[in-house]
Amino acid sequence: MTHDHDQELRPTPAQISAALNPPPGRNGGDLVVETLAGLGATTVFGLPGQHALGMFDALRRSALRYVGLRVENNAGFAADAYGRITGEAAPLLLSTGPGALTSLAALQEAAAASAPVLAISSQIPTAGLGGGRHGYLHELPDQAASFRGVVKSVHTVRTQSQIPSAIAAAWKSALTAPHGPVWVEIPQDVLLAPTQIPVVTGGDAFPEDLPPRPELTAVAADLLSRAARPAIIAGGGVVRADASGKLRQLAEALQAPVVTTPGGKGAFPWTHPLSLQSWIEDRHTTDFLEDADVLLVVGSGLGELSSNYHTFKPRGRVVQIEADLGKLESNHPALGIHADARLGLQALLETVERREDALVAERVREVLSKVAERIASQELTLEQDVLASVRRALPADSPSFWDMTILAYWAWSAFDAKGPNLLHSAQGAGGLGYGFPAALGAAVADPTRPVLAVSGDGGALYSIAELATAKQYNLDVTWLIVDDGGYGILREYMTDAFGEATATELSRPDYVALAESFGVPGVRTTPETLETDLAKALSQRGPSVVVLPAVLRMFAATHLDG
Repeated sequence: MTHDHDQELRPTPAQISAALNPPPGRNGGDLVVETLAGLGATTVFGLPGQHALGMFDALRRSALRYVGLRVENNAGFAADAYGRITGEAAPLLLSTGPGALTSLAALQEAAAASAPVLAISSQIPTAGLGGGRHGYLHELPDQAASFRGVVKSVHTVRTQSQIPSAIAAAWKSALTAPHGPVWVEIPQDVLLAPTQIPVVTGGDAFPEDLPPRPELTAVAADLLSRAARPAIIAGGGVVRADASGKLRQLAEALQAPVVTTPGGKGAFPWTHPLSLQSWIEDRHTTDFLEDADVLLVVGSGLGELSSNYHTFKPRGRVVQIEADLGKLESNHPALGIHADARLGLQALLETVERREDALVAERVREVLSKVAERIASQELTLEQDVLASVRRALPADSPSFWDMTILAYWAWSAFDAKGPNLLHSAQGAGGLGYGFPAALGAAVADPTRPVLAVSGDGGALYSIAELATAKQYNLDVTWLIVDDGGYGILREYMTDAFGEATATELSRPDYVALAESFGVPGVRTTPETLETDLAKALSQRGPSVVVLPAVLRMFAATHLDG
């Protein structure tokens, strides 16, 4: 008896002919790009280097689009954003040693934010693998060890025949929940050597589903259905799983208020009667969540930012749906359900009983009113006006990418993202330099809408070289640089802690003139003209820079109260 599966594995005559007669002039690098194309990749990011030239030479024989950045870390940030926007694994091509290591901070952010990045690096020649000190250029005793604590999985290739399987396994790993960066390394000689291995024509590597255990969702559904004061915290896992629709259905069925974490921005409609928005760094919100008798946490580990700096102490039962096993019950005892957010929410939707609560919307309004009163008492009109101007200028369906800067900290709490997967920041790992190169990656992923990047002047200097990339590829990214003359948030932290700041003040360039030297239009704006200038820049094709000289302040923290 012949099974359908057996027929699928049987090569066609055309495949046999192609396998027996591979085109001349191919090398190990061709196996890399052919495998990527077979898996469905269309775009790769990276930076060439001597050991990786076999891969880059093969690119010209492929249909893959190459987007080259000027610094490996920035290429990693661009790949991170491409993965977040598309949900696909974003290939990142790197060279050995310094080139590889320069990407580490970007890969840490991708890991913290569960962004699927497929990093493929060259290695020293095969003869040098194993830890001996051979003196090769770029040599590390164990390059993979530098990445093992950062990425989801590491795959070292030693022969050309291993390339397709290693890349397919890495691709599957990157896209299996929780998404994340993965590492493949291939020796220089393996990439450069001519190959007679047939052209890679197949490449299905479907990620594995992560469904919840039914006995756990049954208990969770019962707890939520019988709760008197249920509430929901929605994290980045909801956004990554494309589960915001199911979240809304469940919240409405349970009449449960929802607050989103910084990573979960946009997972729940901002103006919905059940929306506590994202004021999770506020004591009024913390008090409300602590009072819930059943708290559902979806796609969040309740880390530092999502727990009001670990001051959150829930008094009721906690149900946690989390794809990252390391985050499950890591901060609070819970009914832990190891599952993808979408599948976990679907299971609950199928089993919960609808609740009625005529007073819940009023309780939500009371919390938001208290938050608004607290902020209003601090005389932060400038900061609120600037954030409101950005929101009005930015088209509702345009994504924005925020560096670690004071305006971004405001955005985590006070900015209406207008929808899921539209606001992204470096709040996962918290490194500088994310905003602009990430926005470039998003513009590559979807050229149909303008993209906004927001940086402070300190973070801007991390990625200023990518103005050349923006110009070279004519990417529709508007870069808002808030210039306060230094590391503004560190200035505040140090002044509050020690009475004065040290090492926070910066000499910086004329950002408008610098942008124009790259052929990128620039404008210096004011808080009063910001909305007009930003909207104009966003409406014009190609890259642009808008510089806002302003010293912004943070709203007072509440995790230090008492």
